[in-house]
Order: sequence, then structure tokens, then C-alpha cells
Amino acid sequence: MNASAQVDDKRPGVPRSATAAEAQAADEQSQYLTFMLGGEQFAIGILGIKEIIEYAGLTEVPMMPECIRGVINMRGAVVPVLDLSARFGRKVTAITKRTCIIIVEIESDGERHDMGVIVDAVNAVLEIPLSEIEPAPAFGAKIRTDFIAGMGKVNGKFVILLNVDQVLSPDEISALAQVGANAQASAGVPGPT
Repeated sequence: MNASAQVDDKRPGVPRSATAAEAQAADEQSQYLTFMLGGEQFAIGILGIKEIIEYAGLTEVPMMPECIRGVINMRGAVVPVLDLSARFGRKVTAITKRTCIIIVEIESDGERHDMGVIVDAVNAVLEIPLSEIEPAPAFGAKIRTDFIAGMGKVNGKFVILLNVDQVLSPDEISALAQVGANAQASAGVPGPT
């Protein structure tokens, strides 16, 4: 084995002969906003986050799936607000003094859309080195594995890094609304007129 193929013990995955730029690229970090949801810590990459607001001014919209809590007015634009806990198949988030709405920009069909997500509390922005991010587990998570972008290791614990475009997919949420409408129709509940 030649020297250029040996790995630096201080920086796993980085060859000992790596240039400073290569070493820096290997040590790259990404920033994530961490938040609490049902006693667990999750994170979203900060590049997709537009702002964080306190929970207020929500208008409920009838005939929506349980995970869509309503809409808010953001500087004249209607922004749907999703209850992340309900989206994960858990009970609806209880509103407290620390409850926040994170405004996230998602991409669907080549267009960018804003969506709000309700969380129990926002914690902090953390820098997580790429070397400390593990792939999503194949099983054992309490949420769908396609919702997980990875597992960040922070202070000896794991933080679930969410795949925002998948969790907030407008197509999938529309399908949920259709399933709910079909269930109401089969139960004899009148729909919108």
C-alpha cells in the first residue's frame, strides 16, 4: 500500500496526502435547525427555512387531512400549516407557550412553495460535520424511513435529520386529503357543496 492510499487517523476518510482544500471539503459541516416534537429531537437544514414565528393567527380550513391544521397570512400570501406530529401518524400537537411554526420553502414540480410546520419548541442551530451524519435506518424508526435524510450524531446522541421535500410533499398531502374525503363519503358524511 503506498503512502497516498493511507488514511489519516485524525480525519477518517481523508488520505494522509490530501491537500488542505481536500481536507477542508472532507470536514465540511452543514447547519441544521433543531426542534422538539413529542419528546424527540429533529432537525431541518437551515437553507430551506425562511423564518420561525410564534403560533398564532391560524385559520382552520374544513375538509383537510388531520395533519393540515389550517393556513396563515404571511405578508398577503396564504401559507398552509402542517402539524408535523400528526403527519408522522402521532397525536396532534398540543399548543403551548413554546409552540412555533417554522416556515419552510419546498420544491414541487419545479416550483417553490412556502409551508408552515408546527413543532413543540425550537432548540438551536447546530453545525453537524458530514462525517457525523449516518444514513437513515432501514427499520426501527418511529417515522417513515423516506422522511429521514440521515441521523446526525451530536454529543453522543442522534438527531433525526428530516427530508423536508418528502415530509411536506404536496402530492402526498393531496393524496391524504383524497383518502379522507373518500372515507367521509363512504361513511355518509356530506362533502362540500
